[in-house]
Amino acid sequence: MSKRIGIAVLGAGRWGVHLVRNFWQHPEAQLVAVVDPHRERLTGIQERFALQDVVLANDWQEVREMPEIEAVAIATPASTHYSLIADALNRGYHVLAEKPLTLDPEECLELCHLAERQERQLMVDHTYLFHPAVEAGKEAIALGRLGELRYGYAARTHLGPLRQDVDALWDLAIHDISIFNLWLGEMPVQVQAKGTVWLQRPPIRGSEERLFSQGLADLVWATLTYPSGFQAFIHLCWFNPDKQRRLSVMGTQGTLIFDEMSAGTPLILQRGYVQPEVGVYRAENSTPQMASQEITAQEIGSQKITPPQKWQPGGQGCEILPVASAEPLQRVCDRFLDCAANNRRSSISSGWVGADLVKILTALSESMKQGNQPVLIR
Repeated sequence: MSKRIGIAVLGAGRWGVHLVRNFWQHPEAQLVAVVDPHRERLTGIQERFALQDVVLANDWQEVREMPEIEAVAIATPASTHYSLIADALNRGYHVLAEKPLTLDPEECLELCHLAERQERQLMVDHTYLFHPAVEAGKEAIALGRLGELRYGYAARTHLGPLRQDVDALWDLAIHDISIFNLWLGEMPVQVQAKGTVWLQRPPIRGSEERLFSQGLADLVWATLTYPSGFQAFIHLCWFNPDKQRRLSVMGTQGTLIFDEMSAGTPLILQRGYVQPEVGVYRAENSTPQMASQEITAQEIGSQKITPPQKWQPGGQGCEILPVASAEPLQRVCDRFLDCAANNRRSSISSGWVGADLVKILTALSESMKQGNQPVLIR
């Protein structure tokens, strides 16, 4: 059996608890320390998982020099990511960071370059990129099962949790954007967004003030335009009791639907298309006898014809696509430990992928400030 990788988890809040669980149970990891400023959280996870021989600390400075640590998983507020990741990389640790990587594209690039200089791995926990349904959806699109792609739409709404460090855009949109980017195999070139603030208005203090000077948006509508012309429309709200976790891509032959709320059938291909109604094509300058003849779509050939006046649905059907059973976060932890053990970059969710997503979110925030004006991504 290979040597287990010593890991410290920074942050034992809502998401950090899941990281603790996965690394505590993982046969290739040795949970060395858990850090959180709230003593009650540390007490809670110690009791919940019956932790043994794990150091519980209120500050990273208390454990950062422990010789057993080889990697860290960071699940702290986004504004703290840069300093914690930089310190961990400088100490020679591999890093798994909760999304977003940071709140600044330039800081993200700095961290990516730092990881390369230190010859350490920086990976971002974009959990949906490891979801079996997302992987199956990517394969279906690659096989051309949707035909020519037209547009996409997503909704991510629920009652909380409401964050105080980022708005609904930065908290929620990154999931759907990462899926669209993966499925399309491209990055958006232009974005637009408009937001509404009801609950947490200015002043927003600290490093977040630059992004959220108008407050933390509770409702966001976002539009992303890709080089191919594909557009994605995203609806985000974190105090809507109509809980939705749904993303769709529509093509000329059907629509692929990833609905996380449909536990038994999360991925569906809704087949169907529109076609000209029989008999609506007519060749121009035809004789009365020719005009009485129906011309099907297959028989058009090189004739100059009158555009069809009526359309009808065809090829309708519903197919449930098979999806493997696996916890996405466990797969994230598996990949991170593999990348750390072999010191190789994640092909799915490296720091560079995280940096690209932060660049997109920054452009969307700028569009919101400008009242939904289009912003180019360079």
